[in-house]
Amino acid sequence: MKLPHRRRFLHLAAGAAMLPVGSRVARAQAYPSRPVRIVVPFPAAGLSDIVTRLVGQWLSERLGTPFVIENRPGAASNLGTEIVVNAPPDGYTLLNLSSANATNATMYEKLNFDFIRDIAPVASLVRFPYVLEVNPSVPIRSVPELIAYAKANPGKLSIASAGTGTPAHIAGELFKMMTGVDMVHIPYRGAALALTDLLGGQVHVMIDNMAVSLEHIRAGRLRALTVTTAARLETLPDVPTADEAGLPGFHVATWNALFAPKGTPKAIIDKLNAAAVTALADPAVRARFAAIGQDIPPREQQTPEALGALNRADIEKWWPIVKSANIKAE
Repeated sequence: MKLPHRRRFLHLAAGAAMLPVGSRVARAQAYPSRPVRIVVPFPAAGLSDIVTRLVGQWLSERLGTPFVIENRPGAASNLGTEIVVNAPPDGYTLLNLSSANATNATMYEKLNFDFIRDIAPVASLVRFPYVLEVNPSVPIRSVPELIAYAKANPGKLSIASAGTGTPAHIAGELFKMMTGVDMVHIPYRGAALALTDLLGGQVHVMIDNMAVSLEHIRAGRLRALTVTTAARLETLPDVPTADEAGLPGFHVATWNALFAPKGTPKAIIDKLNAAAVTALADPAVRARFAAIGQDIPPREQQTPEALGALNRADIEKWWPIVKSANIKAE
């Protein structure tokens, strides 16, 4: 091959090699050009659904195309997750997940997907702080009093949860492990049923999503002993943190975030992340989340990389507790 011809060949080859990259960049710049669906693997009207609809509405307005919410509950959120895992990685099918999916990775031995391998983090949205609370009829006003009472009356206090293997259940097992108390776990089919019995005095203790219990606490129908966050919450400023209440390190909060199928172009993920971050900085969006007791993570925790690290850390944190308590998926 003569030198001029060789140079021309190399030039053409280099241009051909660049075509896929240029094509991906062009697609990302044009994205989204048609409706995007966000699969919520939980029933409508739940907290995950509310969060997704608020963010989806904002994304629709700012990116100029509908973001359609599709509720696909079933199999403890695994059904909806699998739908997205098998969707084309083109940015037009997204998934709203909570940290419940991280605990699923520890409880289900045979899933048709790998939660870390097959899902790409996009953006953290909100965190759901938890509160340790009791029915006011129980003669307990602090965490030390709860521990002392439970130790003096082993097996007589009941602790409710939204169901076996839910974050609240696992948090309750962590509490029992840290304090050495014996309380009877009463699982319900959903937080609403558990909360109803806690309000009625049929059960005594519950670790609940603060957004669900907030108005009952403010009205005096429930007594909050501690919030499970590292800092006090603006919504319950008089309730001590776990560290202040004598439970150092008892930090429990579920999170809600956007994910995409693995292989979704980075440029599209970055575009979605930037839009979601801008939404979370909007005062109107922040006010809506604050009204339902949701905490928006700091800016540095809203990146795809930080979300991936959080996901892995949650699996590592809850794995030994699930195994020690012998929690099995129902």
